[in-house]
Amino acid sequence: MQKASDDVSNIHNRFSLTLINPSSHYFSLVGSLITAVVITVTTYLGYLGSEDFLFRIPLVILVLAITQLLDTRFTKKKEYSKVLHVSLFANLLWVATLLMGLLASVVLSKETSLFFITLGMFLFASIRIGVFTTTLGVSIKKIWAICLIQPLAMFLVLIPQDMWIPMLTNPLSLGYGITFLIIASAWSLLTDKAGRPGMHSTHKTIQAYLASQGNDFTEAEMMMEERSSETKVSTSQIRLLSSNGNTEFRMILPEIHPGPYHPVGGSNIPYLIYKNFNSSAMVLHSISDHSLNLPSKNEVNYYLENLRNSEVKEEGIVCTEPVTVQINKARVAGLLFGKNPLLFLSLSPHGMEDIPCYMKTEIEQYAKNRDYIRTMIVDSHNAMGSEISKEDGEDMLNAAKSCLDSLITKENYPIEFGYANSDDMDVWSEDLGMGGLGIICLKINNKKYFIGWADANNMENGVREKIVENFAKRDYNLLEICTSDTHYAPVKARNRNGYYQLGLVTGSEKLSKWFLNIAKNAETKTTSAKYEILENQVDVKIMGQGIFEDFSKALDNSLKLSKGFMIGAVCFFITSLFL
Repeated sequence: MQKASDDVSNIHNRFSLTLINPSSHYFSLVGSLITAVVITVTTYLGYLGSEDFLFRIPLVILVLAITQLLDTRFTKKKEYSKVLHVSLFANLLWVATLLMGLLASVVLSKETSLFFITLGMFLFASIRIGVFTTTLGVSIKKIWAICLIQPLAMFLVLIPQDMWIPMLTNPLSLGYGITFLIIASAWSLLTDKAGRPGMHSTHKTIQAYLASQGNDFTEAEMMMEERSSETKVSTSQIRLLSSNGNTEFRMILPEIHPGPYHPVGGSNIPYLIYKNFNSSAMVLHSISDHSLNLPSKNEVNYYLENLRNSEVKEEGIVCTEPVTVQINKARVAGLLFGKNPLLFLSLSPHGMEDIPCYMKTEIEQYAKNRDYIRTMIVDSHNAMGSEISKEDGEDMLNAAKSCLDSLITKENYPIEFGYANSDDMDVWSEDLGMGGLGIICLKINNKKYFIGWADANNMENGVREKIVENFAKRDYNLLEICTSDTHYAPVKARNRNGYYQLGLVTGSEKLSKWFLNIAKNAETKTTSAKYEILENQVDVKIMGQGIFEDFSKALDNSLKLSKGFMIGAVCFFITSLFL
């Protein structure tokens, strides 16, 4: 399972590559039109030595706009926005070629050469080959037929008619131009095969991912479901039911992991489970990783349908007071329901990635040796960080074992509980999922303890501590705040993570205010209760480790190839500056 974590981290680290495109197609449209103007002005003032370009500008802009619309007819998904992004980058490359040609003439004290105008046009076509085949689903044969349409059309209205033939038939221009077209084609063919044999087509995988970012996730889910395997997964619950039977609340610990990414598969499954139990639940993060992702909406629906078929394994009316053990950075808080401990693990404010599965195995075995029946372990997921270090892992294991040892000695008391959430509050934020916030108040031995929950993807470091401190100022004992690790994204975050962790946008003060209001509401609803331990098992398809290994390998190989081709292409271009 450690390898799966490494692969997912590697893929996640490459996410920044998807941020190269501008956030808006309007930006690309305006940018490409402005760049076309720069190409026109630079060509006439820098290369043709003429100021007779004013009437050329509207012609170049018009041709560019028309060919941008025409390009959509040749792409797989008819995506105008991506066509505009490609057009912007290609135009910028043409401008860069023109400027480099002028710079070379100054530095090397030589005459400006019309060669760079034609070369810029061919480079324009070359980048179209690379991007159209990679992201827009156009075949090599098709792109060779259309790659020159836009740049050549611009060239024909940009350059005086009597200069067309000499510039386009120049052997040097043709030699360099065709060579760059071949380089782009070779790069495309090789990167498409970079993931083989595990991944037949890297490009189709990238195209499916990009389509899913526009909510067209059918192809992505189909690819993932084909690679998934059926596995038995468990879901544990602690159900608190008021004495009069009118109020219930559940702490739910699914063995599945949210993901793989919004809006594919089980990315929003914490909220869907939450709504499945009438918004009176906390869907906690189990010790699991992305190999336990549900690959499609079909599997999500099947899982949810079976979740209500849970079996009551134990029930009672008493539990222990909570125990909290801190060893260096590691903190474990636990309660004991009968012989069933519930542990909350955290490194906050230092943070970490998902807790590795070997720690779950070791804690469960330790608990079994002390005659505990079933141990429910929560990854609080409440601070950002990297993979847990060996030292922190040992501290966390020791803290969990110490907590289990202490719980054995604790006396049991009748349970009272009150629950409230943010459903009736205006708490929408870019760093919060659809389930909002929730608080449970547990009254044990006439003492009140609070546990907070947020439907969010992790927390900004230190936010938990500030909220706990604000609770303490009001004599509220906030044991822990957990996030669901939802992979739902209310907005597309254009940052390296691809999401906003809780507190990054909202801030700790506003979150404290929200949580305190909810806590006060939960406190007023406190009533005596009984608990039930429920378990559910269902056979569902999970993504497994292989798909992440193959995608990680394909990305690494593609990037290595891209670096090699880029270095070669730049060196080849530099030789043209000395001609």
